[in-house]
Amino acid sequence: MATIEYRNVKKVFGDDTVALEDFSLKVEDGEFVVIVGPSGCGKSTALRMLAGLESVTGGEVLIDDEVVNDLTPQERDIAMVFQNYALYPHKTVRANMDFPLRMMGIEKEEREKRIAKTADILDITDYLDRKPKQLSGGQRQRAAMGRALVRDPKVSLLDEPLSNLDAKLRVEIRAEMADLQEKIGLTTVYVTHDQVEAMTLGHRVAVLSQGRLQQCAPPQEIYDHPANLFVATFIGSPRMNVFKATLGRENDGYTLSFGDHILPFQSGRPGDDTDQLEELIDKPVLAGFRPEAFCPADEVDESRRIQGKVENAEALGHELIVYFDAGVEIHLPPEVQAREKDESRRGKQERALVARLPSARPPKSGDDITLGLNTDQVYLFDPDGRAL
Repeated sequence: MATIEYRNVKKVFGDDTVALEDFSLKVEDGEFVVIVGPSGCGKSTALRMLAGLESVTGGEVLIDDEVVNDLTPQERDIAMVFQNYALYPHKTVRANMDFPLRMMGIEKEEREKRIAKTADILDITDYLDRKPKQLSGGQRQRAAMGRALVRDPKVSLLDEPLSNLDAKLRVEIRAEMADLQEKIGLTTVYVTHDQVEAMTLGHRVAVLSQGRLQQCAPPQEIYDHPANLFVATFIGSPRMNVFKATLGRENDGYTLSFGDHILPFQSGRPGDDTDQLEELIDKPVLAGFRPEAFCPADEVDESRRIQGKVENAEALGHELIVYFDAGVEIHLPPEVQAREKDESRRGKQERALVARLPSARPPKSGDDITLGLNTDQVYLFDPDGRAL
């Protein structure tokens, strides 16, 4: 096993496109770190530079405290699993796993021991004599992981390995991968655009946007204490509701004004800085609420209720997701706005608050709705998107 470190890494492609800028991240021995972000943010580029498949424009990439910028992929002792499995279709699973060991010059007896051990860990012993076309998607993915892990590498790199699987199978393989990590403790960097994978697999999650690292922390910390507006709106599904607001003073507490609504706001979230809140009185801020901050109206007093008109409702069995217009303009980060191509759709999105509620009969589009809002769960950001 090994440590991994990116030190102020930069990657510029030939047309002056900056894929990564001042990227610094350290992965400890045996740690599972997930790099997550939208398409084009630089996450796969970061992984490919670590693997030696892309050159480094600036900065240093280290494995076990050794700078590997100029080493070939073969010299780095890494294993990489790709989105498309990359199995030889004419070879059996056993032969696919055996191939890299033969290239390393390992004796046949030792090769057989490694294949048997790895197959047992991945539960693919029964498939060793099958060819890839005879396997399901999940079995193929495990076979691809087996071919990578049988070499006993220092580092394991996974580039969106579950994206070709259906939703049910992704859940199953995620659980297997988490169990596998506990068994072997291999230093792993995993790249994905799927925040659910990031939150369920990673010891830490590194969030990228436009080539820059926004935050790296354990999954729950990322969710509870996002560093900025991008992280807050990217992590969490449905997305956080963020809108322009003004903080006011009322007796021993505060008020939050947005649209036609003025709600009492008590500073109750862990980490709130009361002195900082005092400096924000009567100044414009961005306020955010997770969908779960909403609740049935009868669970709070009248001062904490908000009215709106239902745009859409999704009954998911165990919960109800309601999109409603409360006369509040949603504030989206520039990166999110840039991805919204359809202007008419974006206009609708920018006025829809989203609430996650207990399972109930879904309201119809156009219905009036009154919900409670737990204002002690508010997140505040400055106009530039920095968390306050």
